[in-house]
Amino acid sequence: MSITRRQFLKNTTALAAGLAGIPSFANVLPRKQFFDISLAQWSLYKEFFGKKYDTLDFPSVARKNFDIGIVEYVNQFFKDKANDQIFLSALLQRCQDNGIKNHLIMIDGEGDLGNTNENERTKAIENHYKWVDAAKYLGCKTIRVNAFGRGSREEVKMAAIDGLSRLGEFAGKSKLNVIVENHGSYSSDGDWLLSVMQGVNRKNVGILPDFGNFCIRRENNKCVEEYDKYKGVQQWMPYAKGVSAKTFEFDAQGNCIETDYPRMLKIIKDAGFKGIFGIEYEGDKLSAEAGIKATKELLIKTASEI
Repeated sequence: MSITRRQFLKNTTALAAGLAGIPSFANVLPRKQFFDISLAQWSLYKEFFGKKYDTLDFPSVARKNFDIGIVEYVNQFFKDKANDQIFLSALLQRCQDNGIKNHLIMIDGEGDLGNTNENERTKAIENHYKWVDAAKYLGCKTIRVNAFGRGSREEVKMAAIDGLSRLGEFAGKSKLNVIVENHGSYSSDGDWLLSVMQGVNRKNVGILPDFGNFCIRRENNKCVEEYDKYKGVQQWMPYAKGVSAKTFEFDAQGNCIETDYPRMLKIIKDAGFKGIFGIEYEGDKLSAEAGIKATKELLIKTASEI
C-alpha cells in the first residue's frame, strides 16, 4: 500500500524537525493510474560500480535526473554499511532533502535461503537480519531476497520454504515484507516459486516479479530453457508486493522489444495490483539515463492506454 510523503516523514522521527523546509513535489504519474513508479539503483549499476555515484547520491539522482520520488536500493553498493548508523542517518537525510520515499533494499551475497544444508541455511537467514534492521531504519517496507539452493527441485523447495518462513517471521517483528525475485534456476519457474509461496503462507512473504528473469536453465552462458513470462507474472500476482519493470531495448516508437508492455500491464492491472513498479533498465544501446527515461515514459504511456 502506498503511503503519503507526509506519513513517511512523520514516521522518520529522527528527522522530523526538518520537515518544514522540504519542498512539495508533484506526482510523476498522471491521475487515476494504478501504480507508482520507483527507480531501482541497479539501473545505474555501471555508474555505481564505476564510482561515478555513491549510494548517498542516489536520492538526489532519482529526484533531479528523473523526477522519481521512490527508490529501491541494492545492498551490493553499500555492503559494509548495514550497521553504520552514521551512514544510514546521512542517507535518510538525503532522502528527506529530496522528498524521497524508500521502498525496498535488494539483498544479494548473504547466502542461500534455499540451501539444503540446515546449518548453512540458518547462517544465510541470520545474515539477512542486519538488512531487515537497516530497511526498517530507512523507512522501507520490504527487502528483496533470493531463493537459491542446490539439490533436487523438491529438496530446494522445502529448504526455501523453511528459509523464507523463518526470515519472514523475523522481518514480521519489524512489520517488513520479504519478497523473492525470479533470479534464475528454480526461482524463474512459475510453478515452483508459486508452490514455495503456498508452502510459506505468510502475509509478509511474497514475490517481486521481474519481467526479464525467466531463464530456468543455462548452458555455456546461454539460456536453453525459459518459462513463459506472461504466465509466470499472472501466476504470481496474488503474492506480488512490487513489480520490477525490466527493459533492455526499445524500438523506434519507444516500445520495449523483449517484453510486450501493454500485455504485461494488463495482466497486472486485471489482477488488482496497485503497488509500485520499479524501473530496472539493463540495456547497452542506450545510456543508463536515456534507458531509465525511456522506461518511465513507456510505463506512463502504457498505463494511460490500457
